[in-house]
Parts: sequence; C-alpha cells; structure tokens
Amino acid sequence: MRCVIARYPFDLTKAGVLESMKGVTPEPVTGESVTVGRRRYPVKQVGQVVTRQDRRDFTSGEVVRAMTRLGFTCHPHPDAAPPAPALSPLEAASELLGSPAGPAGPVSPAGPADGTDPRA
Repeated sequence: MRCVIARYPFDLTKAGVLESMKGVTPEPVTGESVTVGRRRYPVKQVGQVVTRQDRRDFTSGEVVRAMTRLGFTCHPHPDAAPPAPALSPLEAASELLGSPAGPAGPVSPAGPADGTDPRA
C-alpha cells in the first residue's frame, strides 16, 4: 500500500512491517501505540523503524493512519489505572493534616471509646 509519511511516499505491506519490527524491543508506551504481532509499540518507534526517518519528521497521526490501513490495531492511549476512589471530607482533611484516619476513624479529644489512653 502506498502511503505518505513526512511528505515522502512509502510502499508498505503488512508483511514488510512485521519483518521490520522483528527483533525490535518495544519502548515504554506513553501515548498512542500500535500492536505489531504480539507486541505493543509506540507509534513513533514503529514509524522510525519502518521509514528510517527521525521521529521529529513525522506525526503519530500519519503512522496511525498508515498502520490502520494496513490492518494493525492502533490504541489511542496506554492502559490507565482505574481512578482512585474519592476521599470523604474527613479523610481529605486528615490527609491534609498528615494524620490519616485509621480503620476505626479519628480519635476524639477525650480519647477512644474503649477507655484506653492513646498517649500510652
């Protein structure tokens, strides 16, 4: 398939891309990525290996467009961790003060309900 990357035409095939990426260790994915074979590569790394051009010469969108047309799976962002649960107002205040509330909750000024002295 003929595609243009960084204003230069390239004749790319799926087999050619697979052969070019054989033996290439994937870099950590921080943005858009493409699955080539069983590995997930940053699109800029794939573009650099396939075109032998500097990564600054082309955009990730150009490579994503070409890889999608060749039948590779492209991913918009790396897998993100699930968002942390929201803190209750008490937990947020405790965290700001630097003394996180334990599982039993904060200790009142009079001491804990079980009668033990928290200063002991």
